[in-house]
Amino acid sequence: MHTASHYAGDQFEHCLSVIRQAAMEILSLLNVRVTDAKDPRWFLEQLEQARLNLGGWANVARRLNLNDAELSDFTLQLRHLQQVVPVYERGQAVNDNQLIAALRFVSSLESVRNKQPVLKFASIPGDDSDARQEQAQRQMRALKMTLKALISQAWPDATRLNDHLKLQFGPEKVRQWLANSDAGDVLSGMLFTDLALLVVDKKAFARHYSSLFNSASALTFLAEQRVTLHAFLEDCRVMRNAIVDNRPLTSTEIVLLDNYLRQIAGPVQRAFEQGRTRVNPAAFMAVDSNELHHFWEHARSKDRALGGDRQPLRDNIDPPKKQELQAPKGHEQLISGVLWSTVGVAILAMALAAIWLFSNTSPADSVAETTASLADAPEPEGLSPRQKLANQGISWDINSLRSAIDRNDTDVTMLFLQGGMNWQLSWTEQAQSSRNDEVLELLLRYRLQMDEAKPCRRFINTLGHAMANGEALTSVRKSYLQAFCTGPAVVERQGYSVSQARLRVDAQPDAQNKKWLAIQSAIYSAIR
Repeated sequence: MHTASHYAGDQFEHCLSVIRQAAMEILSLLNVRVTDAKDPRWFLEQLEQARLNLGGWANVARRLNLNDAELSDFTLQLRHLQQVVPVYERGQAVNDNQLIAALRFVSSLESVRNKQPVLKFASIPGDDSDARQEQAQRQMRALKMTLKALISQAWPDATRLNDHLKLQFGPEKVRQWLANSDAGDVLSGMLFTDLALLVVDKKAFARHYSSLFNSASALTFLAEQRVTLHAFLEDCRVMRNAIVDNRPLTSTEIVLLDNYLRQIAGPVQRAFEQGRTRVNPAAFMAVDSNELHHFWEHARSKDRALGGDRQPLRDNIDPPKKQELQAPKGHEQLISGVLWSTVGVAILAMALAAIWLFSNTSPADSVAETTASLADAPEPEGLSPRQKLANQGISWDINSLRSAIDRNDTDVTMLFLQGGMNWQLSWTEQAQSSRNDEVLELLLRYRLQMDEAKPCRRFINTLGHAMANGEALTSVRKSYLQAFCTGPAVVERQGYSVSQARLRVDAQPDAQNKKWLAIQSAIYSAIR
């Protein structure tokens, strides 16, 4: 245990060294003059100063050769790191979540370096030899095989599995998977993202997998185990694509993959040893070099046949019928526009006919007068919100909206909301921590477009942890609680949390328990 803790501390120190060097180079590129790099909180404050100096996050992104979504992800990783490690002294004990946060941010820094060739900072030192690359490939294979085995255990009957997949993804998708599968095993024909989605989908996770991952020491990086698993698997998808593309993993990615595999496969391995599952992740690591090479060549051919695994891992499965209901409104707007144009033409024709019948002037004069009156009419309305966004080079998708919320861009957020895009309460977490009150108040004005199902458990958990780390229960946070979390079931659950916290204080009246009771009581007072 001491050796593992010492190793984690060394890795964390390496990460901090890279972050400090990268901070100096990035801030210099953003015209912020500094003489010495400090902790992640300081780096975040300096980036905020760069934003003010350059006139907005868009100019920061331009200097770093990033798009909105990439810059938002970069700052999000940095915020999370400074939240889990608010203060650090050399030699301090480091837990798994703190090391993972540091590694994720270093990986994000390396992505920025790849986008902006001016940056030359070094990566963390480590073993990225051919033997270590092969071990990483073995680990990634084991991860995919573990996901596949978990799904097979949840759906042992192939016919019922195929029917389930047709219902969730559509018959055409299932036919494509079967065409690329081994001997009718539909799971073998699916991409890594498809398998991961079948596990992290909210309903599927709660029904089949949550009991296996229910470990106090694993998957606690984010507020919920399922959300943490989703984030880790999305990072694994990116690393797996690198292997498929024959790109060696960096030393950062290799260490990160080690940690991810331990967090994901560890609970399953423990469940196997306790007889709660037949899935044995350790068995998937037992593969020789020839078989491993054949596996990845086979994976590359399947990826090519399916068009590659380039789409981010979704949070939930959207069945085809639901996708049709949630399709963009552009088609509906087009139909509506055609119908109204038809009505307008009909009204104009009727007006011309009336003028011709009842006027003393000639039909030609009537037409001329009517044309003149139309010329004097008000101009048609301006561009639609979607067209305005397109003219700014912003795509109509949820990632662009989330980026706008993260950077407190009320103008872009307003266009998305006016265009009819829905939003989710979980998307406001970074804005809440950053006190981006302008965009948060704007979203509240469009509260009817908040369509996240049962968002309060996550929101309250995240808020509680933020308050435990020193953040305040602001008036805006109270407004969000009162807008979305005053249902009887939520109030009852929060009252129970308060009673449990009070029992812990009675049993052990230390400062930490008293602090947690005060936090739970404050949230309870805001919603009842």
